[in-house]
Amino acid sequence: MSSSTSHADAELARFLALEQRRTQALLARDIATAMRLHAADYQLITPGGGALSRERYLGLIESGELIYLGWEIGAAALRRGADMALLRYRATLTLAGGEQRPFDVWHTDSYELRDGEWLAVWSQATAIKTP
Repeated sequence: MSSSTSHADAELARFLALEQRRTQALLARDIATAMRLHAADYQLITPGGGALSRERYLGLIESGELIYLGWEIGAAALRRGADMALLRYRATLTLAGGEQRPFDVWHTDSYELRDGEWLAVWSQATAIKTP
């Protein structure tokens, strides 16, 4: 393994750990941690095409209107610059309500380095249609 490959693997592992921390905060409805990990101008594009601000998204989670029961992160890829990183992975999500059946998405997160901290700025979840 070359040093550039090992560095890329280490960077991917670093951002996957950050994403795991972020998603665990969402699953646990730990709003204080989630607020620290999402930029003030954060925006989520949902699988249905809706756009949610940080306040709206975390407000839905805090109120119990949106409850994640499961968030499994699969194979991932990372593109990284000096102060921006894009993390893309397949995920299996399970939400409370309805049939509570897991569904698969492509999940892409844009992280930016702000005041020495990596913060989620944009997220987009695209539903994976199974034939």
